[in-house]
Amino acid sequence: MKKATIIIPTYNEKDNIKSLVEGIFKNVSALPNWMVDVVIVDSDSPDGTTELVESLIPSFPHLHLIRTKKEGLGKAYIEGFKIAIEKLQPFVLFEMDADHSHDPTTLPAFLKQIEKGADFVIGSRYIKGGSIPQDWGIDRKIFSIGANLFVRLGFMRLKITDWTSGFRAIKAWIIKDSLAYVNTYSGYVFQVALLDHAISKGARVSEVPINFVDRKAGVSKINSIQYIFQTFWYVLSHSSFIKFIIVGLLGFVVDFSFAYAFINSLKIPKASANMLSAEVAIIFNFFINNFWSFRHKKIEGGFIAYAQKLLLFNLVSLGSVLIQGGGLYLLLTFMGDKIFALLPGVSLSSWIVYKIGIISFIIIPYSYVLYNKVVWKK
Repeated sequence: MKKATIIIPTYNEKDNIKSLVEGIFKNVSALPNWMVDVVIVDSDSPDGTTELVESLIPSFPHLHLIRTKKEGLGKAYIEGFKIAIEKLQPFVLFEMDADHSHDPTTLPAFLKQIEKGADFVIGSRYIKGGSIPQDWGIDRKIFSIGANLFVRLGFMRLKITDWTSGFRAIKAWIIKDSLAYVNTYSGYVFQVALLDHAISKGARVSEVPINFVDRKAGVSKINSIQYIFQTFWYVLSHSSFIKFIIVGLLGFVVDFSFAYAFINSLKIPKASANMLSAEVAIIFNFFINNFWSFRHKKIEGGFIAYAQKLLLFNLVSLGSVLIQGGGLYLLLTFMGDKIFALLPGVSLSSWIVYKIGIISFIIIPYSYVLYNKVVWKK
């Protein structure tokens, strides 16, 4: 029989915790292959949460209490993870809110995904069968959906629909491997950091639908402004895709500068000049991407390995050169070589407009996927 431990951080949750504990044990007691413990990590609640949990322990032998200082959600989870792993030695650890926003009846569905081979199971509000409260205002819906979309696009992990969900089942090996990494994150951004790190370690991620509901008692602890800022900064500083975009913008400058010089100084035909300038930018991008965008997968192994990867990079990038040159040729042929008037006294040559469109909508996604999956493949 495998062990699962549910970690529930609390602060002033006296009105919720008793019914939640009862609901959890009601839904896991009959599971045939699992023994489930519940660990309440209380951050020095002044409302009597600690005393209430203590009074429940005689009735629930698998209920445990940890007392901590009030240091934020992430710190509470880390403390709970550490003690649970040391004392209870679970195969799986859960994250779960104390305010009834997470339905205990879905716990078996998480464990079923674990049994199927998942390492990290997320309760998603945004897949078929999941939901957010219908009575949420438009501002809260934008906040929730927008934050998830930003993280998904920032990390280019579109298959994961709910990065900020706090209802999760995670194999213990992931937690053990992640504790040092997530130790610096105390707030709700801890959730994003933990999932990001798990993926970097090769965790197999699965999702189950959950119907998220608002708390019926108590007060929410989330600081929305702080959470948005922390999440925004985490993604900006850890996303190889965003760094890749920045490098691409620098490559834009290199590309356009050389293209302009080739066309106006050397009188090279426009399609050929743009193919040449694109190759110059590709070489520039390789070096910057290797030492910044993909530094977590930086090429190692000496000169030969480096030369091989540079050659592979050029071969993969050849596709973008051909796409750009071919696209420009077709657009110039069928759309015409003309001047676009943007504003009075402001105009752009058609090749510049065409080039921007090709790079933005074709070259960038094509290049990122292949560079990430082929050149800098672990």
